[in-house]
Amino acid sequence: QVQLVESGGGLVQAGGSLGLSCAASGSIFSFNRMGWYRQVPGKERELVAILTRGGSTNYADSVKGRFTISGDNAKNTVNLQMNSLKPEDTAVYYCHVNTWPFPKDYWGKGTLVTVSS
Repeated sequence: QVQLVESGGGLVQAGGSLGLSCAASGSIFSFNRMGWYRQVPGKERELVAILTRGGSTNYADSVKGRFTISGDNAKNTVNLQMNSLKPEDTAVYYCHVNTWPFPKDYWGKGTLVTVSS
């Protein structure tokens, strides 16, 4: 089993910044991809940003230029720096990992980010 521990999040005013961190532990050697998704009530969970084992990144169009993902596939950690936050960024943010060399998906419990206008 793999456990994902998320930290960060909270309440911030529009235009402000927040950082999220996630660390994977347990039966994990490395990851194929690790990153963040978010979900608001009544909507599907959506990709925010991911980091691949090779170091590539992928961002949702809505966060490009504002959010930056970084991490370490040796330590199985990923961070998300969120700048210029908007009220529409308000959501529960979930850490996700797809493990390597045996692919399996795991999710964190989620952390709430609230951006006030």
